[in-house]
Amino acid sequence: MSDKIQRLKPDTVLKNYWRNNEQFADLFNAVLFDGEQVIKPEELEDADTEESSILEHKGYAESIQASRDNIKIRKRSMVHGVEYVLLGNESQQHIHYAIPMRVMGYDYGTYKKQYDSNSKKYKTSDGMDEDEYLSGMKKTDRFIPVITVVIYYGDKVWDGATTLHGMLDIPEKIVKYVNDYKILLVEARRNDLVLHNMNNVDLFNLLEIILDKKMPKNEAKKKAIQYGEEHQVDKTVVMTVAGATNSKIDYNAFEKGEMSMCSLFDEIAKENEIKGEARGRAKEIVETGYEFDFSEGDILARLQRKLDISLQQAQEYLNMFKKQAV
Repeated sequence: MSDKIQRLKPDTVLKNYWRNNEQFADLFNAVLFDGEQVIKPEELEDADTEESSILEHKGYAESIQASRDNIKIRKRSMVHGVEYVLLGNESQQHIHYAIPMRVMGYDYGTYKKQYDSNSKKYKTSDGMDEDEYLSGMKKTDRFIPVITVVIYYGDKVWDGATTLHGMLDIPEKIVKYVNDYKILLVEARRNDLVLHNMNNVDLFNLLEIILDKKMPKNEAKKKAIQYGEEHQVDKTVVMTVAGATNSKIDYNAFEKGEMSMCSLFDEIAKENEIKGEARGRAKEIVETGYEFDFSEGDILARLQRKLDISLQQAQEYLNMFKKQAV
């Protein structure tokens, strides 16, 4: 049983949830078209989430690897052919202060992949002028547009940038000359999405209850359990709530029909308690390390060893408590 719990990671649960075409289409219709049913589930097909490209500059080459959470291609029949759009979504459990740049990288990777595939058609310059051949594309070639939606599942108010400009320190006189890049951000804790898919409605309603820090825990628990019972929430939604809140649950119980909103909420409370204890220990380790003039490398090693966490998690704790300790 424990093995099964360990294998099913929160990000996997979220990816699986949004892989469903009905739920995915409903989300994008809510974000892009205020709930109008423009994108139809039957128009969607899964696309390759792996995006990789090579940036080349003189003798220097850097390989860039990126993997989206979900990306689908929309194929819509038109009078004179087929209209294509690529739709991708990303799940964030923590505020990512460089997310505009990260999404820009994902989108660039998608366009670069299209460009590379397109340019392979032109092995000779036949039918191309010099500029087209050197460009690796004809003047009439067009790529498929890509739209990315970021869903943030944290309980804090998002205070990060939602545009590339928001990450930059730009002198006022040159702002208009610096290209910008914006993201489409959805905060699960509170939003005004017009949703029609009942699983999506239940998902965001439950997350709004659970992630509301102003509501006393007992009241939130009672409200969430009541909501689950009244609306007969689907087990996939309960699993996704668990994934979004990074909670461990007994997935075997789902197969037996024993998992309820009550037991899920209890697990969320336990996980939050464990996280709080871990943060307290991490704060003590960081402060002690700086007090005794340990190097950051030594502090990171102590965090990993004493808390049994990854280097990435240790780095997050170090960044979190560094300013308090110095």
